[in-house]
Amino acid sequence: MTLPMNRSPLERRTFAVTLIASTLALGWALWPFAGAILWSVVAAIMFMPLNRRITERLPGRSTLAAALTLLVFTAAVVIPAILLASFLLDRAADIYVGVRSGQIDIGKTFLQAQALTPGWLLRLLGRVGITDLASLRETLSAGLATRLQALTSGALALGQGAASFLLALVVMLYLTFVLLRDGRRMAADLGPYVPLAPADRAMFAARFVEVVRATVVGGILVGIAQGALGGIVMALLGVPNAALWAVLMALASLLPAVGTGLVWVPVSLFLLATGATWQAVAMGLSGLFLIGSVDNVLRPILIGRRTRMPDFLVLLATLGGLASFGFNGLLIGPVVAALFLSAWQSRAASDVAMPTAN
Repeated sequence: MTLPMNRSPLERRTFAVTLIASTLALGWALWPFAGAILWSVVAAIMFMPLNRRITERLPGRSTLAAALTLLVFTAAVVIPAILLASFLLDRAADIYVGVRSGQIDIGKTFLQAQALTPGWLLRLLGRVGITDLASLRETLSAGLATRLQALTSGALALGQGAASFLLALVVMLYLTFVLLRDGRRMAADLGPYVPLAPADRAMFAARFVEVVRATVVGGILVGIAQGALGGIVMALLGVPNAALWAVLMALASLLPAVGTGLVWVPVSLFLLATGATWQAVAMGLSGLFLIGSVDNVLRPILIGRRTRMPDFLVLLATLGGLASFGFNGLLIGPVVAALFLSAWQSRAASDVAMPTAN
């Protein structure tokens, strides 16, 4: 196809409008699958080394190598993730059924906890303005009822959206297969259309891959370590549903610095309020010095140093990404922060080099 080299001003404006409009329309059409596209890119990056090794053993059979790699990805990641989600939904449904049937009486449990609460804790609550425990009990019960109602609506929506989830999963797996098979060629073909110098394109691409791998691998390893430690401690202390809390702690660990505290702090307070004082103290100390130390030691090594970002920026970027993009933001936030730093560091380096060049 021969493209016109000399366009009139009107033709150039029309072409620019057409280019922008078609790009926006394509983005709008693909937006429902933005999450599937993002995680297919992540999956291809994470499993590309395995695909490369399989390709070396099967020369000239890139399609079969990509299919085998996709099979490993499905068995190692997709199926366990679905089973984990099913486990969490089952436990949440059990709690919901228990509350609806009266087996879990929030008001009675609160009264029992109030009767067992140490006097010093009641005095401390009074000092901070929490004196009307009856109103607090009603507030907590109403809040739980609201959360359970939201859970019911969410479960119904999940059932109704099963077809959409399945479609997104199929799209993600298909794109992962395509990227594993043709990713390098596609990147080479698209490179000339990116208005950046070749060195800048290579730098941004390398940083993107580096941050994705560090964030995913680091998050998984830190989550497994913290969830396992938390589950073991809770099981030893006799906390009910220790396995459930371990899974929730592993998921909460995706939030750096504050994540696991969202689980072990309420558990410690509950143990304290129900009279299990030494268990509460043990849970609190374990959370601070054992579970927390895993995050303080492993996360800087696995994520901070590999991405060459300060810990506070990783935290702010992760929380900001989560607030802006939901679950996808756990990855988008650190990636954007790393690319931001790389761009400004490259700009600073070029500004320093310019006088030398002159």
